[in-house]
Amino acid sequence: MARSDEVVVSPMSGFAAWGGAAMLAVTSLALVGAFLAEALPLWSGPLGAVALVVAFLLWRGTLVVQPNRAVVLVFFGRYVGTVREPGFFWVNPLTTKTEISLRARNMGSDKVKVNDRDGNPVVIGAVTVWRVGDTAQASFDVDDLVAYVDVQIEAAVRELAQAHPYDGADGEVSLRSDTQQVAAELLAALQDRLNRAGVEVMEARISHLAYAPEIAGAMLQRQQASAVVAARRLIVEGAVGMVEHALHDLSERDVVELSNADRGRLVGNLLVVLCGQAPAQPVLSTGL
Repeated sequence: MARSDEVVVSPMSGFAAWGGAAMLAVTSLALVGAFLAEALPLWSGPLGAVALVVAFLLWRGTLVVQPNRAVVLVFFGRYVGTVREPGFFWVNPLTTKTEISLRARNMGSDKVKVNDRDGNPVVIGAVTVWRVGDTAQASFDVDDLVAYVDVQIEAAVRELAQAHPYDGADGEVSLRSDTQQVAAELLAALQDRLNRAGVEVMEARISHLAYAPEIAGAMLQRQQASAVVAARRLIVEGAVGMVEHALHDLSERDVVELSNADRGRLVGNLLVVLCGQAPAQPVLSTGL
């Protein structure tokens, strides 16, 4: 069966089936009581065998569906339907009954090493929450449902890692920074892959992300250098603004007249004081 959409059925109540059988048995016993002596040999022969067959068929057709579970019914190789409603039922005793769990399941993928979009090896893993949405597809379209889901999760994680860089430029989606968008892409990719198995993906997210051990040290140094450069750029921008403001105030208030050479020295001294890591060491001019 290449593909089958689920058909929900409502079988006969098991209480009704067993109640009808009990009423039939009581009626038969009442008739037996009227001519007990003559009927006993008959019950020990053909009628006894028929009673055993009826009891076996009643037992064979009994179906109990637990909460958050479903039972797929197959009659001589033909899909009949799925019972989703919990309760006590009676179905055709010749049908094959396969129980499937409808509960949500957590599945964590193995940590796999894959190259990101820039070619850097990264170690990545994901956690997925899923459940069976179409019991017919889950039963007939895949051989081993759990193994199929596991393989598709790993394939989707690899594809996602290869589509984005670990760290991207401003405005670029990266695995480390844009976790929400990456999780949404992973969920959509998994849902597209698992539709054929009748699986509903409820949640998917990256659970582990790191550079591969062979480049982790170098990448850490690069991140530290980038952070230092960004901090220095911010400090220089602030210092330039402060120097510009100081020159503007000196000129507006007419505190002192500065030549171009004096302005150059003042700017240099202020930038050294504001941008330097070590405390400034003042130099006093004695005029000698």
